[in-house]
Amino acid sequence: MVRAADRASRPARASVWLEEKAPRRRNHSHSQAQAPAEARTAVRAPGEGQGEGPGSGSGPGGLDRDRITAATVRLLDAEGLARFSMRRLAAELNVTAMSVYWYVDTKDDLLELALDAAFGELALPDPEDDTADWRDQLRALATGYRALLVRHPWVSPLAGTFLNIGPHAMAFSLCVQQVMRRTGLPPHGRMGGLSAVFQFVYGFGTIEGHFVQRCAAAGVSQDEYFRDAMGTIREEPRFARHFASATDLMEARGGDTVEEMRERDFTFALELLIAGIEAMSSRSGPAAS
Repeated sequence: MVRAADRASRPARASVWLEEKAPRRRNHSHSQAQAPAEARTAVRAPGEGQGEGPGSGSGPGGLDRDRITAATVRLLDAEGLARFSMRRLAAELNVTAMSVYWYVDTKDDLLELALDAAFGELALPDPEDDTADWRDQLRALATGYRALLVRHPWVSPLAGTFLNIGPHAMAFSLCVQQVMRRTGLPPHGRMGGLSAVFQFVYGFGTIEGHFVQRCAAAGVSQDEYFRDAMGTIREEPRFARHFASATDLMEARGGDTVEEMRERDFTFALELLIAGIEAMSSRSGPAAS
C-alpha cells in the first residue's frame, strides 16, 4: 500500500490503484504485534476476491474492502472529511483499528477508495450510441456529476487531491471524452470544451454542496438561511451600494425557492456552454476522428 511519505515525496506516482502486492497470508495465529507489520507489507492483488477494489477479499472479522469502503462513505457523508479518522471508522465497524489496517496502510488509501466508490454511483450514457444526441448525453453527465458533488461534499476536495485513476473515475473520464469527441470540436479544442463544462460543474456543485451542508449544520432550510443572509446584508450600510447593484439581477431570478433559482441558473449556464460548443464546432467543420 501507499505510504504517507511516498504520497508527500512522489504525489504523481502515489495511488492505491497502482499497487500490485501479493495476496495476504491467512495465518490467524500471528500475534497482534506481528499483524500491523504484515498488514503493511502484503494485501490481496487488485481485483482478487469479491469486490473490484484492490485487496477486496474477506479478512479478519469478516471484513472486506467493499464493506470498509462503504462504511467510509457513510461516515464521510454523516460527519464530513475533517472529522473522519481510522479510529472512528473502526468503531463504526465494531472492530479494532488493527483490523482496518489489514487492508490499508493509511487513511489516504481509504479516502482514495471511497472517492472511486462515489464515482461508481454515476449512471453513464453509452457514448457509442449513434442514435443518441451528444447534447443530451453531455447534459446527463453534467447533471449527474453535479448531483454527486452535492450528495457527497467531501468528493470535491478529494478529487483535487488524488490521481482519480480508480476504475469508476476512469470510466467517467473516458465516457466524457468519447461524448466530447462526438461534438464536432477539433481534437485541439476538445479538452477545452471538456474543461469548460466540467470545471463549471465542479465549481457549481462544490459551492452548492457546501451551502446545503451549512444549512443542515445550522438546522435551517436553504430558503430560511438565504432570507436571513440577504436580510442581514440589506441592513448593513457598508453593503448597501453592492446590494443595490445586484437588485435587478435578484429580481430577475424571481421569488422562487433557492433550489428553483439554483436549478434555473445551472440549466441556463449549461445550455450556454453547449451553445458555445456548437458555435465553435460549426467554425471548424467536420471533426477529425
